Amino acid sequence: MRLLLDTQLAVWWQIESRRVPEAARRLVLETEGPVYISRASLWEMAIKSSIGRLSLDLARFCARMAEDGFVWLEITQAHLLAVAELPAHADHKDPFDRLLVAQSLEEPLILLTADAKLARYGNTVRVV
Repeated sequence: MRLLLDTQLAVWWQIESRRVPEAARRLVLETEGPVYISRASLWEMAIKSSIGRLSLDLARFCARMAEDGFVWLEITQAHLLAVAELPAHADHKDPFDRLLVAQSLEEPLILLTADAKLARYGNTVRVV
């Protein structure tokens, strides 16, 4: 199984490990293939950091994710075009989440998330 961590789980993995749901921790640790983190997550964290909504040393975060064996997933044209094909939901329009869902569909990858609203995007999303 190939996994993609959503932004929240990736941050928790590094700075608040007790908040990582046990199901997510088990999946990440038991997966034989690579576990990805999207460059979209880094972009989201950079924006939140720049406006004071996230206090995190991003360079150290990147280094630690690599040290822990995570693989960065680049953003491709196919990912961006897939965002346009996703259904619209009035109660969920987060562009970063939508890009992560699109990446999970295009690769394909299982997107691990704690956000139950993402489950409606299909079988590539696993809420933990």
